[in-house]
Amino acid sequence: MAAEGGFQETRSKSFPISVGLVRNLERYKVYRVIRCMSLLWSFTMRLFKSALLAGSLLAVNICAAGAFAATQDIVDTAKAAGNFTTLVKALQISGLDKTLKGKGPYTVFAPNDAAFAKLPAEDLNALLADKKKLPAVLKYHVLKNDLPVKEIKKLDLAPTMQGYDLSIHKNGDKVLVDSGEIIKADIKCSNGEIQEIDTVLMPKDW
Repeated sequence: MAAEGGFQETRSKSFPISVGLVRNLERYKVYRVIRCMSLLWSFTMRLFKSALLAGSLLAVNICAAGAFAATQDIVDTAKAAGNFTTLVKALQISGLDKTLKGKGPYTVFAPNDAAFAKLPAEDLNALLADKKKLPAVLKYHVLKNDLPVKEIKKLDLAPTMQGYDLSIHKNGDKVLVDSGEIIKADIKCSNGEIQEIDTVLMPKDW
């Protein structure tokens, strides 16, 4: 009986200690979970702030690049591009460069140097020397409004500064202006747009 009583006494004394230990362990586990959640939240917020900052910087850079590109007029943009040297020369000879440096807005279907190189040298030299024909041919490449390619696609005809209409054709992703294809679209300028084309356009009855 004494042994039994001793055993019961020992058991009764150890039972509260076990409960307290269990409770402490449970508190510790809860603390660890809360701590882990806190660290995870802190890490997530740091990632979010970093991504937000990176996105903001990217947006600022894009806007700054766009603003810089749009500070130059059509003529200066063509000069800076480096692949419209013959066109710029023709504009200067004809005096149309002064018009295209004006307020606008204009859209220029701009033949690149490779397009002018398709013309026989004699024909190109004759065109550059013709004070009546040269301005008319150049004006046939100019619209008196600012049209990005998505708007050009909606047209069948586009009235030019020269007076004749350009024919607009869609072939899949390609946009054809008369016989010329737009190979680089929407070159932004302060007074309009340049649409780079691969062919020098001529009015149909010329």
